[in-house]
Amino acid sequence: MSGHDERSPLLQENGQEPEIIDFSKEDQGNPRAWPRSKKLTNIAVIAMMSILSPLASSMFTPGIQQIADDLGTTTHSVIGATTGFTIMLGFGPLVLAPLSETFGRRRLYMVCFTIFTLLQIPTALSPNVETLVAIRTLSGAFGSIGIANGGGTISDMFEPHERAGIFGWYLLGPLLGPTIGPLFGGIIVHRLNWRWMFWVLAIVCSINTLAGFFFLRETYAPVLLAARKREFENDGEHHGKYRYAGQDDRPLTSKLASSLTRPVRIFVQPIVLTMSFYQALVFGTTYSLYTNFQAIYNGIYGFNTEQVGLLYLFPGVGFLIAVRLLVPRIDNVYNALTRRNKGEATPEFRLPLANIGAILIPLSLFWFAWTVEFQVPWPATIVSTLFYGIGQVMIVNCVQNYYIDSFEKYAASAIAAGAVFRSVVGGVTPMFAPLIFEALGYGWGISVFAFLSVAIAPAPLVFYYFGASIRKRFHIEL
Repeated sequence: MSGHDERSPLLQENGQEPEIIDFSKEDQGNPRAWPRSKKLTNIAVIAMMSILSPLASSMFTPGIQQIADDLGTTTHSVIGATTGFTIMLGFGPLVLAPLSETFGRRRLYMVCFTIFTLLQIPTALSPNVETLVAIRTLSGAFGSIGIANGGGTISDMFEPHERAGIFGWYLLGPLLGPTIGPLFGGIIVHRLNWRWMFWVLAIVCSINTLAGFFFLRETYAPVLLAARKREFENDGEHHGKYRYAGQDDRPLTSKLASSLTRPVRIFVQPIVLTMSFYQALVFGTTYSLYTNFQAIYNGIYGFNTEQVGLLYLFPGVGFLIAVRLLVPRIDNVYNALTRRNKGEATPEFRLPLANIGAILIPLSLFWFAWTVEFQVPWPATIVSTLFYGIGQVMIVNCVQNYYIDSFEKYAASAIAAGAVFRSVVGGVTPMFAPLIFEALGYGWGISVFAFLSVAIAPAPLVFYYFGASIRKRFHIEL
């Protein structure tokens, strides 16, 4: 309609039908039309949430022995605190992601991360291992909010052709957090004691929570459009005159029931199931290696706790190389394939560069396994983890972008569907990894993970060629 005021550029009227409120591309209320600085400020706050919770999952790895001695328990029991935290990093998004698609992103971010921040205090004061495990498990659920909704928030703000590069920097959080956690943890444990790890976390998380209150903005379009609708109707004379695009008039209980089952319905789709297993294998392998760095480099090479912590920088450097040099090429490949396909994009165009990871992950694992087994000089062992880091970024980034493009409106639920399996495997596997390494040695023990990664390596190539027909055959009504 041309006669409406500037607040409602897209109100459309059809006879007596309600007028439809929607965003235009130029509408400043549309998150995709926000200034880039505003978008990046939002992402900075969310990325910090996504760094801090995975960082907390691995930060006390160098202090496992000190914690066990202080609390009068075994190291195996202390590892259980990491397992509980990591598993809840996966289960949390199953609830938090669909809730954000009902109540909006910002409200969930602020409530959950505030609770996560406060839970660091009783963690630091834990009098026994049972309390430590219980509070860590609970904090993992609330800390998962950045992982649960980050992909959805990026989908809210960025068009598909520009999304992968931005998503790569955000995804550094879930990847870099577990990597730099042991570095900071090692320094704190070596110079202070293990409880200070959680006091430091509480301080840093508090700063990020305050930043969220001041700078984080709502991005979920249905919530923003609902607010605009209320603004138009607030005089009481226009009730029922407006509807917003995608308005869901079902009772709240029905909407919640549908939302909370959505990740499960997405997860059983064959492509999501397979690629979730791939991510789970990568994360299970990563946590198994990280939790055994202390045993390997202290036991074999004589490093102290602080020196072991510094070794985690090597996969971190791999992450940065991948995000800076390779991840932006995901958009380039996607756009080139779209042009070749007469301007028609498909989610499968996100997958070609995942093959870099499919090759680098098994190669780097075999490299690490047998250089450690034969106790070659330590630089030759740790350099392999740089290439492992590159491979990890390429697999996770391509898969997450594939999920976002396949389930755009429900991107948060799609990512949550994969996150739960990934985090459960990532949390449980380190419990058994030491037994595998003890029985088989580091050479064959780590090679078990390498052989599994070889077995699943063809998946990105298979889904690139056949993914569209599989998605059509197993269409999900959301």
